[in-house]
Amino acid sequence: LLQTTVVSIIKQQRLLELGHRPLKIAIITALGVLITLGNAAVALVIASSVSGWSRISRLFLLSLTGADAAFGLVVMPLNLCVSLLKDYRDGPDPLCHVVAFVNSTVYATCMYSLAAISAERYVAVFFPLKYASVLTRGRALRVIAFAWLFPPVLLLPISLPRGIIEVHFSTASLVCNPSYASNVAYSLALTAFIFFPCASVMTFANLRLWFAAKRQRVKLQRHAAGGRCRPDAAARVLVPVLTVYYTCWTPCMVTILYNAISGSRVPEWVEFVAVWLPTSNGFLNCIFYFWMNRSFQQKFRLLGQRLCLSLCPEVAQALGCMVPTALHAMAGLWDDNNCLQERSTSVSSTCTLLTRATETHT
Repeated sequence: LLQTTVVSIIKQQRLLELGHRPLKIAIITALGVLITLGNAAVALVIASSVSGWSRISRLFLLSLTGADAAFGLVVMPLNLCVSLLKDYRDGPDPLCHVVAFVNSTVYATCMYSLAAISAERYVAVFFPLKYASVLTRGRALRVIAFAWLFPPVLLLPISLPRGIIEVHFSTASLVCNPSYASNVAYSLALTAFIFFPCASVMTFANLRLWFAAKRQRVKLQRHAAGGRCRPDAAARVLVPVLTVYYTCWTPCMVTILYNAISGSRVPEWVEFVAVWLPTSNGFLNCIFYFWMNRSFQQKFRLLGQRLCLSLCPEVAQALGCMVPTALHAMAGLWDDNNCLQERSTSVSSTCTLLTRATETHT
């Protein structure tokens, strides 16, 4: 009788979760569209020259953009297809193992890319004269290769149907979830090699940058007279970056550890939010790393005007877009500025975070 009651409760819970599936699919689809469009625009701008951004910086930012775009282009479509095609029977499922492996790999690559960007900014600001010798193109490419190639090696056991990690499709989160409770030691190792190192690097680098920018701003305020006070540029970028990172990734890591240690599941919507919240980081990164940057905004408008003039010149002129001659002149200025910035990338990196406060006194 007890066994029958438990089975009945499980069936009712699964039916309830299936009833919420249309709403969950709509949320995932909307998030995927935002991530894809946002990162497509970012990739278009970064692929060209942006004033104040060196080639090394653009390489790291392209790596992050690629990892974020994979959420919308790979992770979400794969899991939605499985949720629509799967018959929800328990047992080993080779397809689910492959999907779970892809999910985990993209998540880990995104975290490593975020940590790499934080480390690159730290070197650029605190060691500007050694930036070119420390972060050469070869070393930057090796760091990016590590961020993309190490996670598949570390997470390879998830892809094996009869390996040490069991995988099941969750009707609560519509994701092929590895059952970390089947191997607690492995789940702890994953958090030790992925989440905690990346979180430590990001926290250390961004807090050091924030304190340095704060001290610089105080010094400038002491030596200035009658200047207007604007919001701290470092606080508007560095603090939200850390806040969003921990807000998006901590619930997922806590849920993984809880499931692994306790062997039980969290409530339906808690699991759904915890699993899909990290993907929203792929869209929020576009805002904090790119859309809040003035050089990026200007270059995005320039590219938009170019596209508008090339596709619909009559409509562009009717809307007041720049004429082609002025547009080409601006493009030349952008290229000249970028060449100058390539030769003085460390100085521009320092100014970006430490002397933005001078705007309040100019």
